[in-house]
Parts: sequence; C-alpha cells; structure tokens
Amino acid sequence: VQLVESGGGSVQAGGSLRLSCAASGYTGSTYYMGWFRQAPGKGREGVACIDSDGSTDYADSVKGRFSISKDNAKNTLYLQMNSLSPEDTGMYYCAADRRGPCGSWTVVDFPYRGQGTHVTVSS
Repeated sequence: VQLVESGGGSVQAGGSLRLSCAASGYTGSTYYMGWFRQAPGKGREGVACIDSDGSTDYADSVKGRFSISKDNAKNTLYLQMNSLSPEDTGMYYCAADRRGPCGSWTVVDFPYRGQGTHVTVSS
C-alpha cells in the first residue's frame, strides 16, 4: 500500500486548505483511512477517520471545521480544512488499515502511512 499526500501549504488564520491522499496497491473501499498530524515538538494527534462504509469520526479539536471524504473510484482520500488556526500547523499524514476500529484515536496507529504534507497557518 502506497499513500502520497498533497495539498499542504501556507495560509492565514481563517483560511482553508484541501489535502489529498492518492492511494495505490489496494482496493480503497475495503480499507479504513484517516489523517493524523504532528506539530513541531509535539506528539502525533489523530484528526479524522473514515470507515469502509463512509462513517466518519473526528477529533474534538477539528469537529465542525474539517471534513474527511474519499473517492473510491479514484482511490483518493481528502481532508477539507476550514477556519484554520495557527494551532492546526503541522505535518499531516494519511494513514490506512485493513482492520478497525476507525476513530480519530486509532488512526495514529494505522500501519500504512504516507510521507506527509506540511500545513502552516499564520496569525
């Protein structure tokens, strides 16, 4: 399983970004997929997860601002991030697993991960 993230960049507080994760080497519809992030000097934090049937779970810190989705036909995972704040700055990673559970607290342990894409939010 290969995962390649894109879409990171620099944005001002209040702005939006859309991250993408292109997956290959598996059938996306049968995997649990999600995003986690790591801020400078901090540990990994689960952000969101999407189940094989489309059910989603979000960390409290991003609920109402971030939205996870996937396009099974394109084998691509997305993370729409709105109302960004400097606290959202960090490296964002796409992750996948064949088994659940799928939750913002489990995605950090998914065995398949990409190289990450960096997000910087300035105040």
